[in-house]
Amino acid sequence: MTQVVVIGAGVVGAAIAYELSQVRGLNVTLLDQNTSASGATGAALGILMGAISHKTKGRAWRLRQTSMQRYEKLVSELEALTGTCIPFNQQGILKPCFAEQDLEQWEKLVEIRRAQGWQLEIWEEAQVKAQCPQLHHEKIIRAIYSPQDRQINPTALTQALVAGAKLNGVNCQFGISALDVTATYHCNASETKTSRKLHTSAGVLDTDWLVVAAGLGSMPLTASMAQPLDVRPVLGQALHLRLPRSLEYRNFQPVVTGDDVHIIPLGEGDYWVGATVEFPDEAGEVAAEPALLEKVKQEAITLCPALAEATILNTWSGKRPRPEGRAAPIIEALPGYDNVLLATGHYRNGILLAPATAQAIREAIVRTIKN
Repeated sequence: MTQVVVIGAGVVGAAIAYELSQVRGLNVTLLDQNTSASGATGAALGILMGAISHKTKGRAWRLRQTSMQRYEKLVSELEALTGTCIPFNQQGILKPCFAEQDLEQWEKLVEIRRAQGWQLEIWEEAQVKAQCPQLHHEKIIRAIYSPQDRQINPTALTQALVAGAKLNGVNCQFGISALDVTATYHCNASETKTSRKLHTSAGVLDTDWLVVAAGLGSMPLTASMAQPLDVRPVLGQALHLRLPRSLEYRNFQPVVTGDDVHIIPLGEGDYWVGATVEFPDEAGEVAAEPALLEKVKQEAITLCPALAEATILNTWSGKRPRPEGRAAPIIEALPGYDNVLLATGHYRNGILLAPATAQAIREAIVRTIKN
């Protein structure tokens, strides 16, 4: 059996463990120093912006497209396997457009998506008012509707991935920290190393493959391996609001997104609203600023005035791992090692890109084993 250790049980690590659990000949262990979905995943809103994204080619689009295609089967697959329900909004994403915004770029994107096999619609003002009467912003002149984009509950998804991985034989260990690696040095032209053993707070694990998917927790482990990642925290805050009844018309409940403010219907008058984007100071520290969360709330109310009457049930925040000086995410081999893979630094797209990341890691391991 090939021994694979995945570090980090957020949505990315959990997706990798579940994907690898379906490969014969692998003995997979999933580790996290906390519980599953306790980091950036637990603070995410779970918006899957694929077709409505302006990414149209290259790696960025391939990852999105792969994930969106996988999600259409993944949710029902996990629900059948684990017997759990994963809240999954399949009613699309609606983005209001204002007078000053350029319609031409959206018309071009509609044509690109059509050629790629995806649907994207431009709604005129009358259709917006008819379909979404809860939106009352006076400057809305049309909207972009993406019926194939989705929203999913990140915590429920991650817990189902972990449960599915366990049922498929993955050894899931929580409350255990990864400390450092014992490696064998190869005296050859490439001067690479092979990770042989992972030292943890609970003992030592053999490693034929080591997958680092710990978000911000990836930094200290890679530093111990003399290849430190520069991944920095960007904080996001969100709100859980409740109204006496749902605002949507004819039970049409898409996610509404405008100027980086998202309104997510949860049913029965509940909504998530978010999220802020708060960067660290020069010392690398970042703390939640209440004024920024209030600004997000007020912008949501501007889009949907009825939210002014809502009761705040909860507020939360989380730190997203953002690579410094390079594109997110980091999905590659750790330099200097021939059996250590990185799957981290997804910034604001961890939920969206988790399935594609898991498939990329699976392909890298399986390809090497076959060779």
